[in-house]
Amino acid sequence: MPDKRVAGISGNITRPSKTRGFVDHIVHRLALNIGASAQTFDIEDFGPSLPKARRLDDLAPEARYLVSQVIEADVLVVGSPTFKGSYTGLFKHCFDLFDPRSLRGKPIIIAATGGGERHSLIVEHQLRPLFGFFEALAMPTAIYASDKDFADGVLLSEAIHARVGQSVDEATRAVARSDWRSIAA
Repeated sequence: MPDKRVAGISGNITRPSKTRGFVDHIVHRLALNIGASAQTFDIEDFGPSLPKARRLDDLAPEARYLVSQVIEADVLVVGSPTFKGSYTGLFKHCFDLFDPRSLRGKPIIIAATGGGERHSLIVEHQLRPLFGFFEALAMPTAIYASDKDFADGVLLSEAIHARVGQSVDEATRAVARSDWRSIAA
């Protein structure tokens, strides 16, 4: 069993979800690249205790376990559907419960989906600052995919596949560096 772990978290609350599929695609491509195990969660997996929680201790044990899986992963892939120009509220609320130091130095690929190109800056203006607050190591290449990039929930766009590859390569190099974990110490 691989000793490295890749975890994905999707901010979508509906199933099936284009965003979940997109995050899962990136997670598995990265896991294959670095020889890691892979798991992807969406906000729905955190269950009914998430919306009411004011701190991690307020979450049900199953939800706390998912948070621990995200925090303990070697690298993360995070993505959200675009909702009114930003990430979803429950996605943000989930990360509001994390200790501000919990993601420090952790390599993260940021991604988002949306209905059209006008929302593409969500990755730079919303997600990148959020993970900057956590002092995470967000990869330079963020990935946004719109409805036109998918058919029946499957990513078809060669341009988006190329961006995924570029971001996966960046994360692979970050994980391979022997000193990246020292950033978090």
